[in-house]
Amino acid sequence: MSLQYQLIQPRNPKLSPIEQIFANRGIIGKENINHYLHTTKNDLIAPERLMNVREGATMLIKHIKAQDKILIQVDSDCDGYTSAALLINYLNCLFPAYVQNNITYRVHDDKSHGLKLNTIPKDIKLVIAPDSSSNDYDVHKQLAERGCDVLVIDHHLADHVSEYACIINNQMCDYPTKSLSGAGVVYKFCAYLDKLLDIDYSESFMDLAAVGIIADIMDLNSYEVRFIIEQGLQNITNPFLKEMVKKQEFKVQGSLNPFKVAFYIAPFINAVNRSGNAQERLLLFESMLTFRAYEQIPSTKRGEKGMTEMRVEQAVRTCGNVKRHQEKDRDDIKAIVEKIIADNCLYDHVLIAVKMPKEKAADKNLTGLIATQIANYWRHPTAILNEVERDGVKYWEGSMRGAPHIPITDTRQMFLDSGLVEYCEGHANAGGVSIKDENFTKLINYLDEKYADIDFSPCYFVDLELHRTDDNLEQTILDIGALYDYWGQGVAEPLVAITNVNVTADNVNLYKANTLHISFGDLSFIKFKVSDEEYENLHDTMGGHELTIIGECKINNYGGYEKPQVEIKDYYVTRNWPYYF
Repeated sequence: MSLQYQLIQPRNPKLSPIEQIFANRGIIGKENINHYLHTTKNDLIAPERLMNVREGATMLIKHIKAQDKILIQVDSDCDGYTSAALLINYLNCLFPAYVQNNITYRVHDDKSHGLKLNTIPKDIKLVIAPDSSSNDYDVHKQLAERGCDVLVIDHHLADHVSEYACIINNQMCDYPTKSLSGAGVVYKFCAYLDKLLDIDYSESFMDLAAVGIIADIMDLNSYEVRFIIEQGLQNITNPFLKEMVKKQEFKVQGSLNPFKVAFYIAPFINAVNRSGNAQERLLLFESMLTFRAYEQIPSTKRGEKGMTEMRVEQAVRTCGNVKRHQEKDRDDIKAIVEKIIADNCLYDHVLIAVKMPKEKAADKNLTGLIATQIANYWRHPTAILNEVERDGVKYWEGSMRGAPHIPITDTRQMFLDSGLVEYCEGHANAGGVSIKDENFTKLINYLDEKYADIDFSPCYFVDLELHRTDDNLEQTILDIGALYDYWGQGVAEPLVAITNVNVTADNVNLYKANTLHISFGDLSFIKFKVSDEEYENLHDTMGGHELTIIGECKINNYGGYEKPQVEIKDYYVTRNWPYYF
């Protein structure tokens, strides 16, 4: 396979590099760019524009006044946890005695979603479902018949608005910001309560809203979302988030941005949801509650039997332990998956579909993580599928993932267009899929035939094509690198192609942890996890190489001042030359 790249849009000579990058993301003109980089409170949209927000607030206040029992169902992911914690913490500011005596919360025993009727006690008069349940129509009806109100504060699409619940959902009304996650919608609901009660508490919980939005991979390209992200991450007050930042100090370095949340915060919360037990899930959630996080509980530290520690301290340590165990389990399963791929040459097909028979069934909580790694490595759509039998019929069910930088940009639609799957649900390139055994080979053959002419060589869409000898190359890299905190889903970190990068043994080095380093004075190019063979090929004492490099622009602060650096994502050799002695 040969590396390819193309410009997202042809370079407009009237635009600066930064203006071109933002234009490629739909933010056009200096005024709009400046607005995006400097959002204000005025960018927050009036919460009254959310459907049923007044009805929901009235419903909640009615039950609080009546001293009724309320259940809050915590959904099983980072957005679900932050949504529920945000709501409970906010209400605890207003009605602490009521919240701590009359509001109960429930975390799922597994990675379930939505409301489960048999888990809701008979004395509950209001059920609140943050970040889920817009489409739990039957449960809504049965609870209504029981005399129990249902308040849904959600962002997931549903076929229609439930008749038997109060649905507050930004996707199902004309609210302009569709990229609010569940935590974002809960924040807006609390902002409405602020207005109704003439108070100002909701802003204190923007950190949870920001983390929920980022963790749920929502687009960050609206002014409202940008403001919530910036304010939330600059003002971390939640006990769990503060402890996680402290624990991850080496990587987080004192501040959060969307990238750091996505890699160093959200995965730990999701690991507990995927691989933790019920006790660990509850421990994690309660460490997000301001009135529970700092309580002393029996210590689980080695050598501290009979002693106590803060709940939040234990929760953060537990998150780390669960994630390490999850990674080990993932690696063990991945080794089996890779052997199946190699033994059956599955990479020769458009879809790498790995069938795991019952005796080798993969943990369903890990199939998505493994499918992602396989898809990224082989650059093919991938599905990790367990054997399932229902009513005497065999199915293959599991997780599907799309591959980056290939012409198939909507893997879910690829499955659906075949007409050969039972379902494919989720996002465009991440979700669950079910295939009848009798249709499995048909699906593989169909995809191989339909996409026979597609070149699966990696193709990178880059913002700029730069030349190694450009006079302003180093300043351009610094200018782009300075915007590191602003990139996220929907405003992706820029990729650049840099041509005519000449390397010889004199400017190629290998540092610890197999990091390739190519230097030209203050300007450097780095690539992580380089093999010895790759290094030796570039560190050629008998000649040199001209490279085209695809990479991201960073700022290297080592040595006390800012130096331009490009993190290499890929490269290819455009020319070799020998030394003549």
